Amino acid sequence: MPETLIPAGSTVGALQIRPLLDPLDNRILLGHALGLSRVSLITQSERVLTPDEAERLSGLLARRLQGEPIAYIVGQREFFGLPFEVNEAVLIPRPDTEVLVELALERLPPGGRVLDMGTGSGAIAVALAHTRPDAVVTALDVSSTALAVARRNASANGVNITFMASDWFEALGTEKFDLIVSNPPYIASGDRHLAEGDLRFEPAGALTDHADGLSALRTIVAGAARHLASGAWLLMEHGYDQAAQVRELLAAAGYSKVQSWRDLAGIERVSGARLG
Repeated sequence: MPETLIPAGSTVGALQIRPLLDPLDNRILLGHALGLSRVSLITQSERVLTPDEAERLSGLLARRLQGEPIAYIVGQREFFGLPFEVNEAVLIPRPDTEVLVELALERLPPGGRVLDMGTGSGAIAVALAHTRPDAVVTALDVSSTALAVARRNASANGVNITFMASDWFEALGTEKFDLIVSNPPYIASGDRHLAEGDLRFEPAGALTDHADGLSALRTIVAGAARHLASGAWLLMEHGYDQAAQVRELLAAAGYSKVQSWRDLAGIERVSGARLG
């Protein structure tokens, strides 16, 4: 199949006139296959693909036509203006999560200590460390393969982060932080979204708690107080319909200033509260 999708001799311009995919996806994969920037795809529109280039592009298009996420195919996704390596070991960073980063930056004191729980690709931790070089950033994850990706992303973006292998708070000891953030698994087991779109290809353990979608959030709320300095904030991303339940968890645990914030689509995407 890959050999026949794109015939050798096709031009860069012709491949953009009647694309097999959404035009944006098509442009990304065409540029990736040929090593061309967006501008070069325009200025080199008469360039003719060699047989090897046609075969390589056909292979990429076939993977996308089978539903594989663009980010996994090209191995990268931008988040908070920074490039991140992504593969099947980590979630693909999404614009919705940038709200969590912005809220964290507003609440992180000068020289503050921040903990990112379930860091995955390291997107949140790296964005915070890059924007606030004065911050002392720690990131943990239970997955060694995810931590390897996060370490590479920290190095590639020139930031210093302490990474820990930990099942939530297990390896933290008595350490305290001025801010704790998390984008934990929050999709309930059996949710139809797990069988749709990009989620079909992403690591299930980073998407769902294999329960009601709130178990990881309950664990974080219950354990965070022991690791927060007085007056520090806990901020968590959650599902589109979980804000009220997360606020109830925070209020029941004795936190103050309990509230939720909306993402760009107007959905309550992050909830948080202050200790004391």
